[in-house]
Amino acid sequence: QVQLVESGGDFVQPGGSLRLSCAASGSILRFNAMGWYRQAPGKERELVAIIRGGTTNYADSVKGRLTISRDNAKSSVYLQMNSLKPEDTAVYYCNAVGMFSGREYWGQGTQVTVSS
Repeated sequence: QVQLVESGGDFVQPGGSLRLSCAASGSILRFNAMGWYRQAPGKERELVAIIRGGTTNYADSVKGRLTISRDNAKSSVYLQMNSLKPEDTAVYYCNAVGMFSGREYWGQGTQVTVSS
């Protein structure tokens, strides 16, 4: 049973920073890719950032401001969020894709609110 637990969401002013964490049960080396998605009220869930091996990819709207990283020893993936904007307000979800099964796993989400 794979469990992904996000943390780090908070209320922050525009221009501020947050660091989201996603802790996985067991090794993250069994995943082909891990990523962060977000869903704002009334909008569809969208991919924010993904890390596959040593390669990272970002949504255009967050390039240069958000950075995804992983720590295999801690079975964790992180999302460093800088220069936050009100439009970054959303529930952020951690996602993992099984290496061989292709099955997707999701965390419960963590709320990020950017407002003055």
